[in-house]
Amino acid sequence: MKKILLPVLITVLLMLLWAGIVIFGTIDGWFHQPIAKSNTSQSFLEAVDNELDKQFVGNFAMAIMSRGTVEQEKFHSVGKSVDRNSVFQVSSLSKWVSAFGIMKLVEDGRLDLDAPVNKFLTRWQLPPGSFNNEEVTVRRLLSHTAGLTDGLGYSGFEAGRPVQSIEQSLTKAADADKGISGEVRVGIQPGSEFKYSGGGYTILQLVVEEVTGQSFASYMKEAIFDPLNMLQSSYTWEDSSDYKLAEFYNSDGSKAGHYRYTSLAATSLYTSLSDMELFFQAHLKGKNSEPPGRNVVKPETIEKMREPHGQSMGVDIWGLGTVLYATTEDNDFIIGHDGKSNPPINTAIRLNPETGDGIIILETGNPIVATKLASEWVFWKTGKVDTFLFPMLIDGMVWMITIGWAIILVVTIAIGIVRRFKMK
Repeated sequence: MKKILLPVLITVLLMLLWAGIVIFGTIDGWFHQPIAKSNTSQSFLEAVDNELDKQFVGNFAMAIMSRGTVEQEKFHSVGKSVDRNSVFQVSSLSKWVSAFGIMKLVEDGRLDLDAPVNKFLTRWQLPPGSFNNEEVTVRRLLSHTAGLTDGLGYSGFEAGRPVQSIEQSLTKAADADKGISGEVRVGIQPGSEFKYSGGGYTILQLVVEEVTGQSFASYMKEAIFDPLNMLQSSYTWEDSSDYKLAEFYNSDGSKAGHYRYTSLAATSLYTSLSDMELFFQAHLKGKNSEPPGRNVVKPETIEKMREPHGQSMGVDIWGLGTVLYATTEDNDFIIGHDGKSNPPINTAIRLNPETGDGIIILETGNPIVATKLASEWVFWKTGKVDTFLFPMLIDGMVWMITIGWAIILVVTIAIGIVRRFKMK
């Protein structure tokens, strides 16, 4: 019996060791090659061209930022051309910009990060349940740690279909993604874990309207967009607008419709590459010593937004409205946000606050290309696998583990056969 158990134990230990090596190596980028052949921006642009040639992309606008300034811009379109002033709907990237406006209200003393959110609400209240709604705060809503289990995901409303009121949407979103109930309620202990919630940002949208007495779109225009000179940005779209809206496409290359949203703060920002460059720069010290926040919010508020609040598998992944993609050399974070919706919109920003380097991508027609390229930019620039690149590497990781295990089993069996043969 011992003669059998020992080889089995050794085999299991070798398999566990191999799996650990592959998992650690994947997290640390051992098996992943940078997308670009050299460390020049031109080389990265060539790699982007190669990616765009491999799959359908409708409209694409990208900026590579270096030390807070625009180093390169790139545009692509299969229909009407786009440029740095073309307006894109940016899906969940909206949340980062919304958080900026909400933090201004906190700064101004009109919101308390740690007060129960129900304190600010009169038009709608969180429904009673098994957990204490008084523990749902602005801080936890911003960081997706409020215990909400809606899982939203908004699909939006087609042209001609009435858009719900905020109160109706929070009670049961009619445009919830397929398989999602659309009900916004507390389903786990607030503060206990990170759980992404689009509904949490719709609550924050209502909070802004209650506190300011303005529509969310009007508040953001007055408090954030106008002071930052982001004059092509809005949370609503007027068909009579003089600005050029990037066309929408399905993944098969066919034209897609323009969807409208109740969930403005979570999903519905319209903006241009040039405006996102200004927003990017607002997180950094300016070339003429302008402070981070550009006197719209304070520098310390910018820093507070990238303090860790949400974790996954023990890794810090979320601050107050911003994703924490990877650590920097001085233990800060590369920050930003991504957006993804259907019909395919994919947007992504990565910003290194230590160096001022980063990338901005706005895209229609492909569900993942912006996120992939932005995360590849992080690896190309820093050698680190960021929060959104790791899931893309899991299939390869599983394949390597499986092949390794197969080799270990074959070798173990072969050794066992040889030993038995020699014993005879």
